[in-house]
Order: sequence, then structure tokens, then C-alpha cells
Amino acid sequence: MLKKFSNIPFIGTPEQEAKLQEVINASKHDKSRLMAVMQEAQDIYGYLPIEVQTMIAEGMDVPLEKVYGVATFYAQFSLSPKGEHHISVCLGTACYVKGSGDLYDKLQEILGIGTDECTPDRSFSLTACRCIGACGLAPVLTVNEEVYGRLVVDDIEGIVAKYRA
Repeated sequence: MLKKFSNIPFIGTPEQEAKLQEVINASKHDKSRLMAVMQEAQDIYGYLPIEVQTMIAEGMDVPLEKVYGVATFYAQFSLSPKGEHHISVCLGTACYVKGSGDLYDKLQEILGIGTDECTPDRSFSLTACRCIGACGLAPVLTVNEEVYGRLVVDDIEGIVAKYRA
């Protein structure tokens, strides 16, 4: 799945930038720490927008292309922010054969976003995962840490409404 940058404008605080600069300064002479710096940057900002990747590249004196390559290669990194309510739909085999693809389509329709995107108000974000280990409850989705199982498409509007309230 191709990662893409968010269409939501980057908003960082001076405190976040200062914290990132501390992280970079502690590792800037050891390029082997690039991934560790990126992980800490994602902990600070919640994701790795191009602005943060640029700060890392410049601070560690590595090409921006290398930072971007690492960010897009490893699944642990996100190029778009997560919403206050992060929805993840299992598209593993057991869930998929029981209709999770239809659930995912309905969520995209209701939220007006696609894979790895966040609503403009940052209330919801949506991702797909391969298996959460709840195959007996298939099809399954999670909202933050809450698991919903044995779902049908008609359940989706109610679940979203619960978190909009």
C-alpha cells in the first residue's frame, strides 16, 4: 500500500520543535541512529509530515530522500496525522470473507476519507490492518482500543455516531 502525505496542513508548536532539535542534536553525529530519531520524532508529532522529515534530514545531514525512503518503507511510520478516533478495519482473510471490505468502503463513504487519511477536523482517521487476532469475531474493526466484532454494514453509522457525540 502506497503511503501518501496528508492533505491536512502541518501544525507544530515551538515546544515540539525544540524537543525534536534535542533529539537530533543528541544523534546528529551518528547516522546509524536515523531510524531512532525518526521514531522519536513520530512520538513527538504523532506522524512524520514532510516538514518534520526536512528538519531531521537537515539536522542529521542526510538526504531528505533517505528520510522519506525509511518513512515509506517501514509500516511503523505514518505520513499523515491520526485522528482523535483512529479506526482500523481488519482486512485479514477471516474478516474479509465475512464482509470487512464492505465495512471499510462504508467508513470511507461516511467519513469522506480514504486509506491512511484523517478528517479535516482531525476527529477520525482510517487505516486497514491484516489481522488483530480476533478471527472468531469476524468481521472486526477497532476504534482506538475498543474492538467491535460480528459487524454488518448497517452497524457502521451507529459506531461513527457514538464517537461524533
